[in-house]
Amino acid sequence: MDYEFRRNTLDDSFHAELSMGHEALGRWLVDELGTDHDAIDEVLENLKLVMEQGGEWTRSGKVFLLQLTQEEALVQANIVLEGSDEEMPDVDLHAYEEESVSLCGPEDLLLVLEAWQDFIRRYGR
Repeated sequence: MDYEFRRNTLDDSFHAELSMGHEALGRWLVDELGTDHDAIDEVLENLKLVMEQGGEWTRSGKVFLLQLTQEEALVQANIVLEGSDEEMPDVDLHAYEEESVSLCGPEDLLLVLEAWQDFIRRYGR
């Protein structure tokens, strides 16, 4: 998985761009964790626990949900989770879904999280 982190020096904002299929993970990094070192530490701690001991761990956010197992890490927009009894219009939502769901191995998530943590420590406030 390829990624690039940037900091906008004009407004002091952070951005994460991840390779195709992992866009939701990049948005999750920025929108749910941002520069919150405690939140990043919490996810890293629980990710390592799940990787070593198994089980599952879930973190619900304002926009995204993170679900961890020993086999995979899933980031999914909360809107994708909300079911509706109403009929949806006949439109192609495939592109939207690709940007709303990311799936990767826990090892890959660990690498990205540690890189994000290092980046915001070096360039953050």
